[in-house]
Amino acid sequence: MLRALAFLGALFFAMTSAQAADPENTLYVDTDHGRITIALMPDVAPKHVERIKELVREGFYDGVVFHRVIPGFMAQTGDPTGTGTGGSDKPDLRAEFSRTAKFRRGTVGMARTMDPNSANSQFFIMFAPAPHLDGQYTIWGQVTEGMEAVDKIAKGEPPANPDKMNKVSVAADVD
Repeated sequence: MLRALAFLGALFFAMTSAQAADPENTLYVDTDHGRITIALMPDVAPKHVERIKELVREGFYDGVVFHRVIPGFMAQTGDPTGTGTGGSDKPDLRAEFSRTAKFRRGTVGMARTMDPNSANSQFFIMFAPAPHLDGQYTIWGQVTEGMEAVDKIAKGEPPANPDKMNKVSVAADVD
């Protein structure tokens, strides 16, 4: 009986947590390995979240490959050329470093050059914690579901047969 109550409590918590997610600040990244759900963090990086949603709504990320995937570290994407040197035609963003948000498994951060104010469209998803990145790169999201899909992304710099983001959507825009 106690186990059944614990199960029902956990089920209720999961259902209310899923319902509490803000569709306007939730991304769906559909891959051949499954869907990756990312909770956006407009309170941490408002300009970066705004840019990501703008690009998503333009279809910019659809079909873009993961061009740099380092086992135990991160998977990087967001370059339409697939080389790691490209970006969108929009101006670069000023850094929005956080003192409280930390790079851990599933954290989504913005890629950049050596210039902290050079983020544009490329981003990465962490496979593992990376405290050396804290306060050095802008964090704008956290994977809430689908890390098993992230773990299956083809590894390499670049991967021999790179995986891609088939479709990226803001949850509020999905029927």
